Amino acid sequence: MRTLLTTALFFTVVAALTGCAGLGPGGGGGGEGGSSSIIAFAPFILIFALFYFLILRPQRKQEKVRKEMLGAVKRGDSVLTSGGIYGKVVNIEDDDVTLEIAKGVNVRITRTGIASVEEKK
Repeated sequence: MRTLLTTALFFTVVAALTGCAGLGPGGGGGGEGGSSSIIAFAPFILIFALFYFLILRPQRKQEKVRKEMLGAVKRGDSVLTSGGIYGKVVNIEDDDVTLEIAKGVNVRITRTGIASVEEKK
């Protein structure tokens, strides 16, 4: 996520510093000045806006929902691990969660190993 944003900003800065905006079909960049540089930056601004609304914003929202879900895990919840194992939360200690996957079989995982909390039926 940060790499994508950094790359877009890098190319925008490089274009501004090298003066790409003034090297259009008119020659050496004299005359018009300001309007041609705005037009030259328009594609960069458009690409950044698309990245933000199609990639960055939904990813942040999904990350926030996941963080809330992991913070709300409590004893007795039925969960699905990222490895595909169903279990019941027996104990929670800081970042470690102990799951009972069968009678007398307990597994200790990190909280981030929980993929989803199953609804009680």
